[in-house]
Amino acid sequence: MGSPLSRIRDSWQRLNFADRAASAVVLLYLGLELFRPAEMLIPGFLLFRLLAFLALVYLVIRGLLWARTHLLWSLRNQLIAVYVFLAVVPLLLLLSMSALSFYLLDWHFGAYLVYSDLEERIEQVASTGETLTTAYALEIASTGAPARTLSEPPPHTANFLAAAQESLPGLKIEVGAGQELLERASDPRRTRFAGLVEDHDALELRAVVERRVNGQRLVVSTSVPVTPEFMATMEPGLGPIQIDIARPAQQARPPGLTFLSRGRALIPVTQVEAPDRTLPPGAHWFDYSVTGFVRLDAVNMADVSNARADVPVILRYTARASQLNERLLALVGEWGGVAVTALLVAGVIFVLIELAAFAGSISLTRSITRAVDDLYRATRFVESGDFGHRIQIRQRDQLGALGQSFNAMTASVGTLITEQRQRQRLEHELAIAREVQAQLFPREKPVVPGVEIDAVCRPARVVSGDYYDFLPLGPGRLGIALADISGKGISAALIMASLQAALRSQALFNGSGSGGTAEIVARLNQHLYRSTAPDRFATFFYGVYDTRTHRLEYTNAGHPAPLCINGQQVQHLSAGGTVLGLFDDCHYESQIIDVAPGSLLVAYSDGLTEAENSGGEEFGDQRVLDVALRCRQSSAGAVVKALLGSADHWTGRAEQSDDVTIVVARF
Repeated sequence: MGSPLSRIRDSWQRLNFADRAASAVVLLYLGLELFRPAEMLIPGFLLFRLLAFLALVYLVIRGLLWARTHLLWSLRNQLIAVYVFLAVVPLLLLLSMSALSFYLLDWHFGAYLVYSDLEERIEQVASTGETLTTAYALEIASTGAPARTLSEPPPHTANFLAAAQESLPGLKIEVGAGQELLERASDPRRTRFAGLVEDHDALELRAVVERRVNGQRLVVSTSVPVTPEFMATMEPGLGPIQIDIARPAQQARPPGLTFLSRGRALIPVTQVEAPDRTLPPGAHWFDYSVTGFVRLDAVNMADVSNARADVPVILRYTARASQLNERLLALVGEWGGVAVTALLVAGVIFVLIELAAFAGSISLTRSITRAVDDLYRATRFVESGDFGHRIQIRQRDQLGALGQSFNAMTASVGTLITEQRQRQRLEHELAIAREVQAQLFPREKPVVPGVEIDAVCRPARVVSGDYYDFLPLGPGRLGIALADISGKGISAALIMASLQAALRSQALFNGSGSGGTAEIVARLNQHLYRSTAPDRFATFFYGVYDTRTHRLEYTNAGHPAPLCINGQQVQHLSAGGTVLGLFDDCHYESQIIDVAPGSLLVAYSDGLTEAENSGGEEFGDQRVLDVALRCRQSSAGAVVKALLGSADHWTGRAEQSDDVTIVVARF
């Protein structure tokens, strides 16, 4: 962790050019805003402010995109953002709006109280003026004295004036003064004016009344100066009250205390504050203070006829919310308290429901994000090849079931991969076995004068249980062997290898090739019986052809009888005995036949005759014979191809179910 400056420097270096430029513009603007005269000193400052605003919008958009890419990548952060905007922000806004509504209500009600009190005082001054004007008019009418000679109020108004001066401290009566204010009178005849008047930064409540008496014009002016003593009598139930006489500011942002009213900045020049009025302590912890403002206009005595020259007056007050609410609820009596209580109860219930919903959403978010996080980490383990990792099930719901399904899936995938590896290893071993078995079959066709021979073995699986072999037994003698091991696959291939080794050792014993075919087959039977399981056996055909005598000696141990074809004559070579490996002491016979020149020997395994078509019908011995007779004049290789082609045509696309081995010799 580096220092804060180094982290800031690294973050700055990671920004692109546009981000740096926008940040520099915003920072420069904020720095210039600290100096008020900047907009006056810098030409085109408004254009620079617009540029700073556009740069700020750009940075906000970039920040949202960065948050979406980095912060909102996590599902937990996405849900938190959603809940904040759906639950927290609306709740805070609602509480703020409620608090602001209560504050505005108290503000307006307090302003109404102060304004009403001031209006009542003005009206009281006007009523006092009208009463005195009536008194003066009666005196003129009774005495006939000129109006201009009147100075003191009539004697019978002394008690009235004393009472008025008690509620209106500093009350002053003038006869013949204030005629110019009648131009601002509100009545159509312009005989009565009442309102605020400003004269040489002094504020007063003033009323001017005009009467016609005996052809004379009687004008009576009644005024009360706005002094601290007068302010002390206003709304005693509230806290501090102050009146500011203001003037329009010459600067857009003047220093010191200013008021923004009707689009203009106002600077207070004269302040009148009620003495010894303090804000009482709060009745409870939520008893906030309310400070309100009322804008009034006072007639400027320096330019009475010009309404635009009126002086703005700001009436300020500060009060406790409990004071205002008490005054407000007093209007509706005890029923107001019931309504307020019901409102508070409803508000508390709403807040509790919102808090419960928010707590539930947090719990649900934790459950969902924890399950997703567990699944994500589990997928990383699976990606690395660790299929043994299991998700911890923490809850019994659909998310828990999802975790269990994932665990079951990974277990199945692990098992499948293990089986796949075993299968690949087995296929590799089978490929090796196939290569080894291929070495057991004759790699070259034997070269025997007077004999043309060919053979093929097509396994149903990777390795074959069929076996054929050609054994050179000395000058002019050739041994031909064909076997079919019970079963398929590796086990049959192993027995086939054992049979091949045993045959060669028996047939080529001492290199002399002694022993008839029956004796050799009997020895092979004992070998298989003693070296294989009881349920294992093999069909076997073994023949020895002598080119000098043109005779074939053979022994057939349960194998499909080979065909010896001479022209149209067909001889089935079936003499011999039972299959090899089932019984220990079996007797086998051999048979010697004369082979005429041009004869054809066809030996095959049962995989050829038992090949089935799509209807389940076997190829059969008769079809093998028909193909052999049709090709009796062909070469040995051609006969092999003809037999395989006919069998493939018969089976079509059906899968080969058994090994197919064919040996053809033309003498």
